[in-house]
Amino acid sequence: MATIGLVIYSVLWLFMALLFVRMILSWVEVLSPRWKPKGLVLIVAETVYTITDPPLRWLGRFIRPVRMGNIGFDVSYIVLVFAVWILMRLTASFLIVA
Repeated sequence: MATIGLVIYSVLWLFMALLFVRMILSWVEVLSPRWKPKGLVLIVAETVYTITDPPLRWLGRFIRPVRMGNIGFDVSYIVLVFAVWILMRLTASFLIVA
């Protein structure tokens, strides 16, 4: 049972790391619009977006962007990070008990 919990925790940790990389890539795109990834960075970016897009799109159907004037903040990313973090804490607490 502890092995399954450790695998689940590791997968959640890896997904959280991918969300962090996605945040960095998003900021790079915002701060440098003409930047286009090439080579290994392109492969990493494509992998990160391929893995993180489906849950973010699913959440985006239910959570609309928060409007502040002409700017819309996508809150689904923050909700997903908190959900993964809570799942990681729950998994870790079960690992400690076991």
